[in-house]
Amino acid sequence: MPYQQHLSNDKKLKPIIKNIGELDLQIRKNVFLQLVRSIVGQQLSTKAADSIYKKFLTLFVSKNIKPKDILELDLETLRAVGFSYNKAQYILNIAQFWLDNKVADATFTKKSDDEIIEFLLPIKGVGKWTIQMLMMFTLKRENIFAPDDLGIQQGMQALYNWPAMPLKELKIKMLAKAKTYEPYCTYACMYIWRFKDAK
Repeated sequence: MPYQQHLSNDKKLKPIIKNIGELDLQIRKNVFLQLVRSIVGQQLSTKAADSIYKKFLTLFVSKNIKPKDILELDLETLRAVGFSYNKAQYILNIAQFWLDNKVADATFTKKSDDEIIEFLLPIKGVGKWTIQMLMMFTLKRENIFAPDDLGIQQGMQALYNWPAMPLKELKIKMLAKAKTYEPYCTYACMYIWRFKDAK
């Protein structure tokens, strides 16, 4: 694959790529629900997030949940399935934004990476990291780098044997290194996450 060939130019990444092989990255439908799910998972273990998300899905008759379906619920109903007050409000914010802006999956195909961040960032509760994860794992954008991700920070520090340094300096170093990953930063992040998890 072209991304494997390109990233293998990095001597530290090359053995990881050889060991892990090809990565599975695909476009997922219902961007709205994928964004809701990512909010559910914030600051929770995978197991806890999955449990709450399954309870959330039981609130609806159809599996194809639309923004208007969520807006018919109140905060207390959302909190009853395990959401904090803030998360319940964020999910309602996303649903309202989708309706107000008539957002469809096709909306994102016409936008650049930077335009997607600019478009979604005004939603209270949706930060840059969340949007980057959405672009990677739902929209299959191949050149997304997430310097604020703790796993990427720790993974790159370990991979390249960088000494301890202030976070601001680390991010500058990470962004400089990420230039060499382009145009396949998303795949580089995935390999670095796998490397960190294996360690």
